[in-house]
Amino acid sequence: MEKLPSLKIGAPSVRGIVGESFTPQLAAEFAAAFGSYCGPSEVVVGTDTRTSRTMITHAVVSGLLSVGCTPVEAGIVPSPSLQYSIRSGGASGGICITASHNPVQWNALKFFNSGGISLSPNQFAELTGLYHQGAYARVSSSGISVRKKDDSVIEKHSRMIIDSLDAGKIRERNFKVAVDCCNGAASLAAPAFLEKLGCRVFSFNCSPDQPFPRNPEPVIPNIREFCSFVRDSEAEIGFALDADADRLALVDSDGNPLGEDYTLALVADYFLENESSPIVVNVSTSQVIEDIAARFETEVFRTKVGETHVVERIFQKDARIGGEGNGGVIIPDLNPCRDSFVGMGFILQSLAEKGSTIRDMKESLPAYEMIKSVVPCRPRDIVHFKSMLRHLYSDCRLDETDGLKIFKGSGWVHLRGSQTEPVVRIIVEAADRKEAEALLSEVLDYLRPLLR
Repeated sequence: MEKLPSLKIGAPSVRGIVGESFTPQLAAEFAAAFGSYCGPSEVVVGTDTRTSRTMITHAVVSGLLSVGCTPVEAGIVPSPSLQYSIRSGGASGGICITASHNPVQWNALKFFNSGGISLSPNQFAELTGLYHQGAYARVSSSGISVRKKDDSVIEKHSRMIIDSLDAGKIRERNFKVAVDCCNGAASLAAPAFLEKLGCRVFSFNCSPDQPFPRNPEPVIPNIREFCSFVRDSEAEIGFALDADADRLALVDSDGNPLGEDYTLALVADYFLENESSPIVVNVSTSQVIEDIAARFETEVFRTKVGETHVVERIFQKDARIGGEGNGGVIIPDLNPCRDSFVGMGFILQSLAEKGSTIRDMKESLPAYEMIKSVVPCRPRDIVHFKSMLRHLYSDCRLDETDGLKIFKGSGWVHLRGSQTEPVVRIIVEAADRKEAEALLSEVLDYLRPLLR
């Protein structure tokens, strides 16, 4: 069988399997290219907790120094904290060394511009052009800057969010909260943030010096043990994060996972009660967003999958809220990126104001069944999959914003090539589980002969 590629270069990151396609040499060269793109100025560098972080950090710092930049090392930090630091601190850009939701053998460089926003496809194309051309000038010994350290990144980010909330009202509730950080970048930061909001915190997988205990993506199959922990600890709510803490999944007091699409849905429902705004989401996000928007008589704009695309459209439409169904909440006035800390803060404030439970809040929204599946494949096969399905479902409504989305019956199926792994992602949603499973089975039956 042909080996699948283990290097993914696409906006806004370069990622691969450490020791195979992702090497210190690659990291140093891309850092030098990014330093040339930013100019001789400060570039903030942070990491998640992967064992390869030290090796890659040294390579990135060396690459930045070699082109006259001043690396500002933030250490182990959540991606949204790093992004806030770039914008608020006046740096010209930033690099987060994290493969986010990818398994531990992967690592990546995620690039951010001076606004703390992921590089757009055009900006990333300019960066990769510099990398492939080697078109950057190395400085002499007299031009090498001095590396700096900044230990205040997490504290400033947390304080900004707390100051934006009615923290007093949240503290009055004395919430009992469980949190699973996958031993990742928020392992210390998330419990500390919740404690500052007056919560009694039950930590699970919050040891940054330990390996990932699960696949980092906080989808339901990966957080089953945490669900039991939430129930057994008698917490009122559980928060599950991925390795770099830009995604957030919720668990109710009985240990039932809500599904990460309902993170954004619940925040949006609360936010739109208080603010008038359109909402921007990607094409894979649940139909429940349309239901919430209709309730508040506002518009929904859908984009390609990826934080970059959502944030770009948020600014175009002057939206105050957006995000992705993978648990990514974006409130641009606070931090124009997926931010699990913003998500946790708004969920707690909503609970405090309504005097409700997370289960009751979810049950107040329309219910949908969503199934997510991945199929390993070569990137070139995705074109064939899309062409075949477009023909087979020609009598259905089709959306080709990103990959192919097919609307059938009360549901839909979205098929697209992943930007982060050599797989095709298939997401199905319908009004009931049986219909969703039937639609997924139908599509997989069509694809299996091609996969063989």
